[in-house]
Amino acid sequence: MEPFKVFPLYDINIVRGNACRIYDDQGTEYLDLYGGHAVISVGHTHPYFVQKVTEQLNTLGFYSNSVINSLQWELAKKLGQQSGYEDYSLFLVNSGAEANENAIKLASFYNGRRKIVSISKAFHGRTDAAVRVTDNPKIVAPVNEAIPVEFIPLNDIEAMERVLAPKDVCAIIIEGIQGVGGVNIPSSEFLQAVREMCDKTKTVLILDEIQSGYGRSGKFFAHQYSGIRPDLISVAKGIANGIPMGGLLISPKFPAVFGQLGTTFGGNQLACAGAIAVLDIMKAEKLVDNADKIGSYLQQELSKMIGKYEINDVRGRGLMIGIEFNYPVKALREKLITEQHVFTGASGTNILRILPPLCLTKTDVDLFLQRFKSLFVEK
Repeated sequence: MEPFKVFPLYDINIVRGNACRIYDDQGTEYLDLYGGHAVISVGHTHPYFVQKVTEQLNTLGFYSNSVINSLQWELAKKLGQQSGYEDYSLFLVNSGAEANENAIKLASFYNGRRKIVSISKAFHGRTDAAVRVTDNPKIVAPVNEAIPVEFIPLNDIEAMERVLAPKDVCAIIIEGIQGVGGVNIPSSEFLQAVREMCDKTKTVLILDEIQSGYGRSGKFFAHQYSGIRPDLISVAKGIANGIPMGGLLISPKFPAVFGQLGTTFGGNQLACAGAIAVLDIMKAEKLVDNADKIGSYLQQELSKMIGKYEINDVRGRGLMIGIEFNYPVKALREKLITEQHVFTGASGTNILRILPPLCLTKTDVDLFLQRFKSLFVEK
């Protein structure tokens, strides 16, 4: 038996990591500006994280959600305090797709409606409802098509008014910053207008902060730049620094009904220990502020290159940055990895995506800029 092939792979076997560095089985060091799809939030093998996860694994790795798990309460309290959502509840699952599935389900239970509104170029996951509200028909199977969905352009307030006018929409789902779609940012005016329209039409507002949350944008959640409060907030990626975990922050307006939601592995002891360690590190090392400060520096330096090297635009917030070229970046990304030993991501065809651990330093940024520029200098 072999792994089922779902992506073309780079011929690199990463076996070790430390902070913002990763190493292959040949001992080659790489600068990690991708964090494994924004999953590594506090850095590879952070000593405190490793200590807390090891201690928990040596005590109890897993037991059923039918008994008290005090770690879930500790995690919820710390997440509420650091995010500013102390009055919300927390439902823990295993992935971002699951978090969005449960958000959509909870919204439908709440108002009894079926139709979902999503945003053009959205990506919310690959499971049933999550993939249906993802704007990529190639990954939507016929079995997923039963849920009625309408996609509207990002930041188009008039389109949102039109689609909500009949008052038959269950929920609107919006990414705090679009990741796969190209590092596109919802305007404050758009989010504020959507919040107001949702209140008037009893539509549930879901903010997908799976990639843009947990400090990556320079605030705990990217939507907090707009001053709104969504009804439901989905989180995953960096929540436990590589241990599979997702969660849903739930407004007090949603009553808890026994049996309505459930999970086997969600919120298990090992994952909770990792997630608590992440929040402890983020607070102690002020990583949200670091993402804002270092991200601003990186974006400022990259913006100086607009018009050079066929770079059309640089956009993002904090340590979630897109560099848009006027040509496909596949070959460029491969050169960065194989020649300059820098990992980045991509969005669509023409955009390099920067999603490093939040502990990235100015020295790391300067090293990246040096290696990045060297790709365009004739040798």
